[in-house]
Amino acid sequence: MPLTGLAIALPGDGSLASCGEHTWTTGRAVDERTLIQQAQAGKRAAFEELVHKYDRDVLRVALNLLRSPEDARDVYQEAFLKVYKNLHRFRFECSFYTWVYRIVTNVCLDHLRRSNSRPEVQAPEAAGGDDASPRDFFDRQREHRVTSDPERHLLDKEIGRQIVAALGHLSARERVVFELKHYQGLKLRAIGDMLGTTEETVKNSLFRATRKLRARLEGLL
Repeated sequence: MPLTGLAIALPGDGSLASCGEHTWTTGRAVDERTLIQQAQAGKRAAFEELVHKYDRDVLRVALNLLRSPEDARDVYQEAFLKVYKNLHRFRFECSFYTWVYRIVTNVCLDHLRRSNSRPEVQAPEAAGGDDASPRDFFDRQREHRVTSDPERHLLDKEIGRQIVAALGHLSARERVVFELKHYQGLKLRAIGDMLGTTEETVKNSLFRATRKLRARLEGLL
């Protein structure tokens, strides 16, 4: 389900940074570093352009990690507010992409901890509205296709529901690591950068998550 028309209430003057709307009207391409510097200097339009650049990615990460459109909306708001309030701290020591993803990932992690890793029964729709039907769940998480076999289609949906339930039994960190690796396709080093930990720690979390999921889904896949 696409989440459109979202807006972030920014502190200061009550204006909104809207999801999916361009507000930068200089008539020329502005590189990201310039946008960041202008946003750090207090130019609201520059910040809104940065929101537009990353809003869909932030929503996708939140939906994949939380499995709830309502929770994803809350994380979207909280993450971009944190970006706005901490933008002055960004020093170009890493990519802005990594910095934003680190914030949204940690907001998701906090949310999962607060909700005690409660599994959601409603999984988000894929970008194209297709159902996920991985032939091997652990190796092909990002495969999505439409099946012409109704029986297989129903089986895939049931498998998907059981996978979501199994994910709910992971710790918050294990779930975040597993989904960033298999749903987002990120490298272990990148996940470590986002979570502020080492690649080896991420590898251990992924191993524990995979082992737990295999045990719970044994005989299903």
